[in-house]
Parts: sequence; structure tokens; C-alpha cells
Amino acid sequence: MQQLLKEIKQCTICKAHLPFGPRPVVSVHTNSKIVIVGQAPGTKVHASGVPWDDASGKQLRKWLDVSNEDFYDETKFAIIPMGFCYPGKGKTGDLPPRPECAIQWHKPLFYELKKVELVILIGMYAQKYYLGKTAKKTLTETVKNYNEYLPKYLPLPHPSPRNRFWLTKNPWFEVEVLPELRRRVKL
Repeated sequence: MQQLLKEIKQCTICKAHLPFGPRPVVSVHTNSKIVIVGQAPGTKVHASGVPWDDASGKQLRKWLDVSNEDFYDETKFAIIPMGFCYPGKGKTGDLPPRPECAIQWHKPLFYELKKVELVILIGMYAQKYYLGKTAKKTLTETVKNYNEYLPKYLPLPHPSPRNRFWLTKNPWFEVEVLPELRRRVKL
């Protein structure tokens, strides 16, 4: 695992497309029990190098009902984004994760993870990649039908503050999905 992480940290396969250059952000241990597959680091995480070190991460930890200490314990949580580096700014937010990362690194990383009990898929990119044809037409439908993907996967919306409208529009998420999420990540 250490050699693989070293290779990932030195990765430059999409360097030409990154506005701030490569700075892969990933956090894993061979004993990780829960894997969080998110989108890609934002500018704050790119600057700190700490995964989910922003408002979205704070909300995610609240959803999971875990402390910072537990969240950043690699034996408990592996954090593997779809794109490991900040992809740049788009018209309505950050650009999509670069596709090279998942293709190059996800399979070797998951091969090394021997004790995974749950994979949390955050956002449509992770859900489409891992659920394939079983993903619904929309993120909302996929999350609403989370039971279909258990016990291996649990799909979630992105915990970004920008998704407040989605959360308000879908009150079932906090009533149905969050209790199941918390039950499954109980440490």
C-alpha cells in the first residue's frame, strides 16, 4: 500500500489540465472499514492537502455523526475521490473530476483494501462509476433508492452548502437515509 500511495502522490497524468498543478489528495489504510468516494478536492482542500477540510467536510462529518479524530483515522475511513486533484473552476462551480484518476488508481486501491464494510458514494460521478447501469436517471432517485445498493454501497448527495435547496426539497433524506447511514458507520 505504501508504494501505491507514493505513486499516487507523484502522479502527473492530467497535469496539463489542472489550473494549480497536481496535488493528489487521498487517505487510505489496508484496514479501512468504510470508503468514502467523493468528487474531487476544492481549492481549500487543494491548499491544505487534507481531504474534506472545508464546509462540505464539516457537513459530511455531521451526517456521519463522527468526530474529526474518527473521520481522519485511516483504519476507519478511507477517502478516495473520483479525481484526486482540484480540477478547476467551471461556470456554476468546480469542474467535474478528471476521469484519469479513477481509471488509473481506484482498482489498485480497492485491491489493497481487505476489510471494507461499506462504500459511501457521494455525488453523481461516484454513483455512475460504481453503480453503472443500476444507478437511476437522477441523483435524487439513486439516493432515494439507497436500499437497493446496500450492503455494499450507500449513495449520498454532495454535502456542499450549495445543496441546501436539495436538502430542503427532499426532507426524506434526513428522515430515512441519515439514520441508516449513521447506523452503518457506528464506530
